[in-house]
Amino acid sequence: MAEAAGSDGGCACTAAGRRAATVVAVRVADTGALADYQAAFEVLGRQDAQILICDSAEETVQQALRTAVETASSGRKERIAVVGGDGDTVAQLVERATALNSERVVLVGPDAVDSDGETLPAIFAAGALAGVIAAGADPAVPLNGAEVKGLSGLAVEYGDNDIDLLVRGGVTPLESVGGVISPVRGITTKTTTGGAADTTWRELTTILIVDNIIPAVRAALRSKFSRTKNTVRNRGAIRSQVIVELEKKVAAEIIDSYGEVSVSASADDPTVCLVEFSFAVAHGLNQIYLTVHITV
Repeated sequence: MAEAAGSDGGCACTAAGRRAATVVAVRVADTGALADYQAAFEVLGRQDAQILICDSAEETVQQALRTAVETASSGRKERIAVVGGDGDTVAQLVERATALNSERVVLVGPDAVDSDGETLPAIFAAGALAGVIAAGADPAVPLNGAEVKGLSGLAVEYGDNDIDLLVRGGVTPLESVGGVISPVRGITTKTTTGGAADTTWRELTTILIVDNIIPAVRAALRSKFSRTKNTVRNRGAIRSQVIVELEKKVAAEIIDSYGEVSVSASADDPTVCLVEFSFAVAHGLNQIYLTVHITV
């Protein structure tokens, strides 16, 4: 479930386990000034939100939203933002994605169409797509083919070349097949690092998996090791619990594998326990290529 806030401001979608969602909206002053949106994003930053959307297609506002979700995520409140343009061409969408360039921001195109045939800014499509993401039970399942409800149609029908440009440019394109609207591929706007091309965080599932694994391990350790001594025995128990959580994710095919789990006392502060581990995300299946050898 997701909701766009019309002309009244930013909107956050809070998903519990990405199964059922509660919408929390913060009104922005009618002037729609950047400072007003930033104040709204600050309020949403204190919420237990996973997906944030706003009703503005202004790049400066969307960049402020990007900063808000990145700041919250770095403070152990992992979240993403879903945004859209307003009448943007393919080239303009790619340019917008380049300006955002964040693994925590998803840019959607094209504009949507309502039941009366009126064109709606792509921010409405962004709200609908946020609902699809929030309802997803498995972060490793790709978005391609998932039905986006609440939209009557799309203002533009992208060709194969357009879709290729959008995907490579950091845009999540929507398509309508048989009256069903769905994403062609879930993409983040992260396309470069330090000016060099970087596809590490291109797939939306990658960041969704990260946001599934780390909070799960954190919550398990917090619930089981409150008021615990930082001893060798307890560090061993912490290591075992981390392995249990990672094994659950492997069994659920959210991650393919994980590396060595290391637990140690901090050399700088003996009251601090350091936990280190690595994992390989499970990748979604986006395309199937056929190679056929024919003998006549």
